[in-house]
Amino acid sequence: MNATVSIFTEIPESLHDSLKNYLEKHPDWDQNRVLTAALSLFLLQNGDGDRHAARVYLETLFHHC
Repeated sequence: MNATVSIFTEIPESLHDSLKNYLEKHPDWDQNRVLTAALSLFLLQNGDGDRHAARVYLETLFHHC
């Protein structure tokens, strides 16, 4: 991933609690990595087959930043 853009969003507290619990159990992941993986997977599954989303998803899963 070359360039990054910062975003701000609100999520339900229960989702945030689940994210915190996941991150506590998986120290090799951080909030940005989880959200990038989730968003790129969503776009890959629901978008128009954008290869960029696929590349970002795979790079994020295998932590090649």
